Amino acid sequence: MPLPQTEASGPEPHRPQEPAEPHTPAQGARRASSEDAPGAGHEGSRPGLGTLRRAFSRASQRASVRAPRGDARLLRLSGRFLFGSLRRTPDNGPAGDQTGSTSEPGPACGRKGSSKAKEGVSRRSSTREGPAEAEGTSVADLISERQLLAAFEQLRHLETGLVAEKASCTFQQDPTGFARRAMDVCLHYDGLAAEIGAIVRETLGPDGVDAAALEELARVVRAEEEAHPEPPADGDFLRTPRRWRQYWEDAVRRSAEERVRQAGAGEAPGAADAAPDLARLLAELGALVRRDLQKVQREVHPAYAAAGFPAWEAYLRAFHGAVARRLQELAHDARGCEQLYVLLDWVANVYSSPDFLGSQDQALPSEPLPPLLAPEVWARLEDDYTSFLETKISSCFNGILQLEQSRWAAADAPEVLQGLYHTSLSFDVCMLVAEHVKAAGAISAELEATTLGICARALGLFLQKYEKAFLESGAVSEPNLCASINACQELRTHLLAKFPESFGELEKALGAAARAFQKRLLQGLQGAVQPLFRVLCTKAWLTQDLLQPLMDKVVAFSGLLEHMAPPLAQETLQEVHRYVVREYLEQALRPRERLRGADRRSGSQKMGLEAQAISSTFQGLGSEATWLGQAIPCVADILGETYKDDIGRHLETLIKSYPDIRRDHVLAILALRRLGRRRNQHFLRHAQALLRAAAKAGGSGAAGGRVLFEEIELSTSIDVLVTCI
Repeated sequence: MPLPQTEASGPEPHRPQEPAEPHTPAQGARRASSEDAPGAGHEGSRPGLGTLRRAFSRASQRASVRAPRGDARLLRLSGRFLFGSLRRTPDNGPAGDQTGSTSEPGPACGRKGSSKAKEGVSRRSSTREGPAEAEGTSVADLISERQLLAAFEQLRHLETGLVAEKASCTFQQDPTGFARRAMDVCLHYDGLAAEIGAIVRETLGPDGVDAAALEELARVVRAEEEAHPEPPADGDFLRTPRRWRQYWEDAVRRSAEERVRQAGAGEAPGAADAAPDLARLLAELGALVRRDLQKVQREVHPAYAAAGFPAWEAYLRAFHGAVARRLQELAHDARGCEQLYVLLDWVANVYSSPDFLGSQDQALPSEPLPPLLAPEVWARLEDDYTSFLETKISSCFNGILQLEQSRWAAADAPEVLQGLYHTSLSFDVCMLVAEHVKAAGAISAELEATTLGICARALGLFLQKYEKAFLESGAVSEPNLCASINACQELRTHLLAKFPESFGELEKALGAAARAFQKRLLQGLQGAVQPLFRVLCTKAWLTQDLLQPLMDKVVAFSGLLEHMAPPLAQETLQEVHRYVVREYLEQALRPRERLRGADRRSGSQKMGLEAQAISSTFQGLGSEATWLGQAIPCVADILGETYKDDIGRHLETLIKSYPDIRRDHVLAILALRRLGRRRNQHFLRHAQALLRAAAKAGGSGAAGGRVLFEEIELSTSIDVLVTCI
């Protein structure tokens, strides 16, 4: 704050163009006033230099305890001005004698005057005693005793008298005399301001709240505002408003800043592993701010309110600003995912919590408080957090894969949980996603959406790695395959149902992984039953029950499906059903031996019986693929039909039931019957017309998931065979 500067010719008075902000408190001036009471050794005169020096020394010692570092310079300057008021140069002596207006020791430069001159000053000063001298207590003593209102009233009296003397042209011949006395008044005003700052600093200290001092402070601030409502028109600096309310608010802000700085002093949260230290620092900061503001609510605000002073909002805004500045520093030094989240979480969930202050006894501020962190700082913290989060989530998924690989290496059989083969894969993934999404959602909806996207992308990459690693490992057993299929279904059920928008794209990835595991599971069954199909539709087949061993393996395989999730178990069972029917038809359409005459009719009957056995077996296992039941019987009917014109009707039923049938399949079926060239050409043209009609109607077997004949590959010699017939 601006201070009067000393020059060779003496101190300059306060000027009207100087800032209206009060002078920085000068504690050393509390006991050095031009209106001090007469000393014991100088009756009727002003106290001597020794008396004032001792008073100043005592006040300085008290002030040095309370004064902040920033007031040290002003303390020295104020003391210099005050003691300078006792020094007179020979040049100033005559002027003072002529005017007789020096009622206070004022600042002066040059050599110390004679004792005679000083005695003259003392005699003249004794004739102008103010209220402080009349009462026997100096203004400095009143300030030091914190009788602020009494000190202000005396200063106001001195100010009024000095302004009146100036108006009466008393100082026309001695302008430096007015400057000395005006400077002394201003210094005591600064002393009052300094005591206001000291009271504010001590308010939140460990010694408790002095309610009387706070009420006195509020009253003196209001008294000063009433005494100096607005700057004077003539620019008189003595009557300029001291702006003590603004000074009080600045002192409150400085006090809040000092208190906030005490939290976590000496800690360095910038280290990579210092997230717990940062959390501890923020916890300490929150506890300190909460404790101080509750103290303001319970003790400080009521004391100010008794004098009509709004203290709560000032303290609330001061602490809010101090915390915001502290967090700006912490945000600049925060590193790593954990530190960034701790900082974001404290701002969003701790400080912004409605119960941060406990009971809300005070009204909210008239204007909303600004954001604790600037929007650009908050956005930068979220961006940094999500960048670290991507790496962390990817690392977590790698950890899950390593855990699964360790289980495969140990050859551990999967657990059976609620009747299903179970692996902890889905549980680990769901917990990982839920943990990060919940944490992000606690901060903001935008961060939650971003985290969901990160988790979805990371899970998609993880599924590809997991599928490849599992299928290439030596742990590909039927129970483990079932457990992995169940894990895909659980992920689909939990994640897609809970986060359909974010994880919708994972439907394909999860389905692809489940089908890959299902395919490997079916390959094991197919390898076991494939040799049994080779004896079908042969002459040996006519006299033996070769289907039963095949169906026994199917029934044994279906026992695995009881430990698979119902939707996928049903899907797998239908795949087995479709595989058996398809392989049966493929063997029938590519026979190793041609059946003629009675063998053909016997083969037709046996084929029909085995079709019923296959259908009833799969129905007993729970297969819902009833659409497969028409394929083998239709081929059997064509093979054994005695009335050749009805073959066209059987072909029509077959084509309508299985639109994926092709011309080659029709040729192969007709080749089994050996009808002759003309009749084969007739039925072939009829079948092609039916196929074109089905294609025009849009009936695609693949579109409805009913693919049967499309996967049956036939020899290219069929056309040649039919042509030869």
